[in-house]
Amino acid sequence: MFKILKREMLTPNICKMVVSAPRIAKSALPGQFLIVLAGEKGERIPLTISDYDREVGTVTIVTQLIGASSAAIIAKEEGEFFRDVVGPLGNPSAFVNMSDEELKGQRYMFIAGGLGTAPVYPQAKWLHDRGVAVDVIIGARTKDLLIYTEELGSACDNLYLCTDDGSVGFHGVGTACLEDLVSKGKEYTQAVAIGPMIMMKFATLTCKKLSIPIDVSLNMLMVDGTGMCGACRVTVAGKTKFACVDGPEFNGYDVDFDEAMRRLGQYKAEEAEEKAKYVK
Repeated sequence: MFKILKREMLTPNICKMVVSAPRIAKSALPGQFLIVLAGEKGERIPLTISDYDREVGTVTIVTQLIGASSAAIIAKEEGEFFRDVVGPLGNPSAFVNMSDEELKGQRYMFIAGGLGTAPVYPQAKWLHDRGVAVDVIIGARTKDLLIYTEELGSACDNLYLCTDDGSVGFHGVGTACLEDLVSKGKEYTQAVAIGPMIMMKFATLTCKKLSIPIDVSLNMLMVDGTGMCGACRVTVAGKTKFACVDGPEFNGYDVDFDEAMRRLGQYKAEEAEEKAKYVK
């Protein structure tokens, strides 16, 4: 049993939880994910690790209300327990395996959107703590939907906020902000985009135009988290890969985003139906 130590609603539909899991925290690395089981008969839900504290023995997860299973997770209160939490799973971010010499001189740009902002935090922090130059763009429709601004503000050199409606920061999407920054002389050796699939597709197209390598996280495709269900199949560089066991991060240039978006939408009707039953 895994105790929920802290619970906070970041927006009306996004919940942050700090969970006691000492063995997982000891091994966790940026980019990896967990499988969370709310109750004995619940569904296995893959959630990217949004933070971890080895000394205290905790991991942080951020969940967005999508269907019945995510609703069951969010419904848990502080002091209650998850039936099971498994991890860390998946491959860590590519930079984790880079040497100090390889990291020297790197300049990273993270492009975060929506729920994807939370898993950007441990990545940016890991690099920033090692002296790597890190900038972050967080995008949302309006200022009330921006999350993790304080955390990421302390884990990067420059934080840029973008809103579609111009309510705060740059008026426009994150890719337009990136182009604006580059036009003003900013240079980056690597980009990472985590957020809605359509955002990552256009972030990749923009980075390709700007000749910036980019990695993307396909965590939202995962269902079972072990490669057995096949729901997270995606074509990468012309080959079939599974987001959960081969990723969740891939070279954005190689991802067939159109196929991935079709796959992502295949359960939307069922998710909406079950959510309506669960959420009163």
